[in-house]
Amino acid sequence: MTVPRVRFTSITKRFPGIVALRDVSFDVAPGSCHAICGENGAGKSTLGRILAGVHRADEGVVELDGVPVDFSSPREAMAAGVAMVHQELAFCDNLTVGDNLCLRHLPRRLGLVDERAVRERALELLEATGAHIDPSRSMGALSVAEQQLVQIASAVGEGARVIIFDEPTSSLGEAEALRLYELMGVLRTRGVTQIFVSHRMPEIFALCDTVSVLRDGAHVATQPTTALTEASLVRQMIGHEIGEYFPVHAGQSRGKERLRVEHLSCPGKFTDVSFSVHAGEVVGLAGLVGAGRSEIAKALFGLDPSVTGQVFVNGERVAIGSPRDALRHGLGFVPEDRKRQGLVPGMRARENATLPTLSRFSRAGWVDKKAEVTAVQESFSRVSLRAGHESLASSLSGGNQQKVVLAKWLTADSDLLILDEPTRGVDVGAKAELHAWIDQRAAAGSAILLISSELPELLTLASRILVLREGRLRGEMSREQATQDGLLRLMAGLG
Repeated sequence: MTVPRVRFTSITKRFPGIVALRDVSFDVAPGSCHAICGENGAGKSTLGRILAGVHRADEGVVELDGVPVDFSSPREAMAAGVAMVHQELAFCDNLTVGDNLCLRHLPRRLGLVDERAVRERALELLEATGAHIDPSRSMGALSVAEQQLVQIASAVGEGARVIIFDEPTSSLGEAEALRLYELMGVLRTRGVTQIFVSHRMPEIFALCDTVSVLRDGAHVATQPTTALTEASLVRQMIGHEIGEYFPVHAGQSRGKERLRVEHLSCPGKFTDVSFSVHAGEVVGLAGLVGAGRSEIAKALFGLDPSVTGQVFVNGERVAIGSPRDALRHGLGFVPEDRKRQGLVPGMRARENATLPTLSRFSRAGWVDKKAEVTAVQESFSRVSLRAGHESLASSLSGGNQQKVVLAKWLTADSDLLILDEPTRGVDVGAKAELHAWIDQRAAAGSAILLISSELPELLTLASRILVLREGRLRGEMSREQATQDGLLRLMAGLG
């Protein structure tokens, strides 16, 4: 029999107050694309990080080509041919793209960094993944999607024989995701073993030959993809069926205009953008990466001082020069990058959820913790957060961190919501719950601007969809008109 490229035997991993993995055992065949699926907190990323040397197992054995390994660092794992593309990006934001890509092996000349060699090596890595990014750009100036492409280029460029992809498409648009799929196909022809962690059912069935399911830190099953359907896989992941979902708000008449934007412009980002959002509707905003979707969201929340144009809330022209102004006018904002813009990782989940509304729970300069806890418990319950309110945000899984960000605006009772990739990194069960929550908010009269790279999400939830291309609005489709093919054609400029 062929020796497995990777073998996990009785892997157990504990963190303070939680058992992340419990006696997990399964094999990964050489040259395969092996999916690991499960809900948020099931242990998927933890298992990948143990293989990649980020964590060490408390119990159990990891074997690589039949040889037991116990990596104490990612450097050790990389030296053995194991690389990981992380869901949560970690770079030196103050350095250039080229410097970040070459940090492990900085080219030198006469004792100094050889900038020309850095650029050439970075271009080589980026071109191999189809990423058109200038290596001289600052890492901190890139969008989340561009940073993800740089991370993929770094892992692939190291020539690893095992690559762990942890939610690699969660921040990519359709075009960028398709390029990644092509790259994964090329890696497969080279015999590279790929471990693929994802919540997106279509890509699991399109890319992977085998699926291992984890639930609550335990191994449930390992099966060929051909032996599964989406419904049976979801049932294994969450323990019950998820039925077809049709949003309630779509069958209701929209209410009065809540938000109107006229001739919104920002040099180099977007130009002459005008649209409106009414109470009781979800307006989708679609576009390829770099089209200006997130930039418009940030501008509406007062995060871009260079923006021009007019904004009206409830028919009244308002000046939103800061997030404080936005909050005063009832706006809530779920940003694309929860790690840098949506959370304070060193604070507790409770504290993050009440940051915009802390004055509501304060008496004579002191926080009424009892009232605060009561409010966040209700909000956490409504987003199905499976973690204690005193947990540090940094200790939560990516999906649970996203739920804390959503709960923040539930606690604030915001009824004019800008949601930028609200289900990024969220498992299929929680995604259905969040879709239901978005629908409930709209049905109750909230006005919602929904930005998503997942076209099926927009087609499911949106009352109508606006399409951005190269910073300009290029079209609008009603719910009845919109199709995935039609949206893609508008996004790509094909009519």
